[in-house]
Amino acid sequence: MKLFSPRYLVFNAAIVTLAASLALAAPWWIPLLAAALVVVGVTDLLQTRRALRRNYPILAHFRFFFESIRPEIRQYFLEDDTVAEPFSRNQRSIVYQRAKMDTDKRPFGTQLDVYAPGYEWINHSISPAPEQHHDFRIEIGKHPDCPRAQPYSASVFNISAMSFGALSANAILALNGGAKAGGFMHDTGEGSISPYHRQHGGDLVWEIGSGYFGCRNPDGSFSEENFIANATTPQVKMIELKMSQGAKPGHGGVLPGAKVTIEIATTRGVPMGQDCISPSKHSAFSTPLEMLAFIDRLRTLSGGKPTGFKLAIGHPWEFFGIVKAMLATGITPDFIVVDGGEGGTGAAPLEFTDHVGTPLQEALLLVHNTLVGANLRDKIKIGASGKIITAFDIARILALGADWCNSARGFMFALGCIQSQSCHTDRCPTGVATQDPTRQRALVVPDKTRRVANFHQNTLKALAQLIAAAGLTHPSQLKAHHLVRRISTNQVKLVSALLPYLEPGELLDPSQLSRLPPVFGLYWPMAQAESFNPL
Repeated sequence: MKLFSPRYLVFNAAIVTLAASLALAAPWWIPLLAAALVVVGVTDLLQTRRALRRNYPILAHFRFFFESIRPEIRQYFLEDDTVAEPFSRNQRSIVYQRAKMDTDKRPFGTQLDVYAPGYEWINHSISPAPEQHHDFRIEIGKHPDCPRAQPYSASVFNISAMSFGALSANAILALNGGAKAGGFMHDTGEGSISPYHRQHGGDLVWEIGSGYFGCRNPDGSFSEENFIANATTPQVKMIELKMSQGAKPGHGGVLPGAKVTIEIATTRGVPMGQDCISPSKHSAFSTPLEMLAFIDRLRTLSGGKPTGFKLAIGHPWEFFGIVKAMLATGITPDFIVVDGGEGGTGAAPLEFTDHVGTPLQEALLLVHNTLVGANLRDKIKIGASGKIITAFDIARILALGADWCNSARGFMFALGCIQSQSCHTDRCPTGVATQDPTRQRALVVPDKTRRVANFHQNTLKALAQLIAAAGLTHPSQLKAHHLVRRISTNQVKLVSALLPYLEPGELLDPSQLSRLPPVFGLYWPMAQAESFNPL
């Protein structure tokens, strides 16, 4: 109805007449309610910011209310169990059940369409292996020729990077307490090491981003002195240089000054109340050669702790250039963490979330193949992150070439996250992703600490059962030929037959390039150790 049209005036006159009639014959509170509605209606008519309120006074507020609770309506009343947007009800439920020690069994068969293209499964053995203890571990940073090396025995399933500031203090306390209880590692995220990371003493991977938080000079450049002070503490087990993250690679970020509390400012080494900027690229190096020299410097300054880097794959020649720099210098990182484009964050532009960054499976395959083809795979461990929730998710990624997996949102669910998708508003309803002290109180640290440890333990128990059914005794034995993928309604193939795998040293033989997959044949010759730009 057009504003002040005859129909509009008649409609509103009818409402006022009805309200007045009810008020004359109603209890005392009805006139007060009617008066309040009149005030709201007049305010709506006079305001100029929202056209919907001017055209539909009072009624427009119902629309805003239902829009505000739309995620909850969709999640609890309309959502299908298997539609992952971004995580399905079944995915969240399995985390909640394992975290709470509830039964995680399912009746009546799978809800998945096993004949739909893309469906995957793991082949089992007619002679299963004895089920092993679920505490599967790998060693990172072992260098026989380096007496100062401090290798770390890591679980194959760990907490991915989430910063204090993005998560609440109580969330960090519960995550690190769970890591301590379960004997697995907790990535700090690029927001540095807060007092809440230190309180329980759980193993930390210190992530260092382009803002050098926790190891920066006042001008934002890297500080050796501050780095040594944090890196040499016993709780820090590994150092991770963040090149990019899957949710918004190449973007950087800003934490507004209003959110930079005294705790965050102290943790990050930035001025309180001023915008905290994470640049889109590093200032400590600008070429692959300089990047490797910086990693080697961090490893030396930390006293020989395993040091590596995390990245989302973009231009292939850039990663190839890093590998060529390894070959030229003999400097290799102890590990590389591959972050898939499906990775999450508290807030990212829609275009970056949906259309920037290589998905995990393709990115992992590129990194694994490149290291194999360059004869470097045995020197470097690979971690992987990106929507990893269940034991099958872990098995799939390890079979494709990773040595361990990280999960961020999985452990958020263990904390009680309900996927309301309000992380960027500071109004998280469960106290996980907020700095609001009142909302944080909902997250009871001792209870959630147990749930984090339970989720980790029960997921690895499921992994132990899964690999035993495949006839294996350790997840490191998983290979691509253990996986099967449906490519059409009536055709399936082993994943090893679908994905190209390089032989050791193939990239070092120029005569082999023409027969390799196009990504190597085209971009490997273009990559250079002296620059991230192609030749």
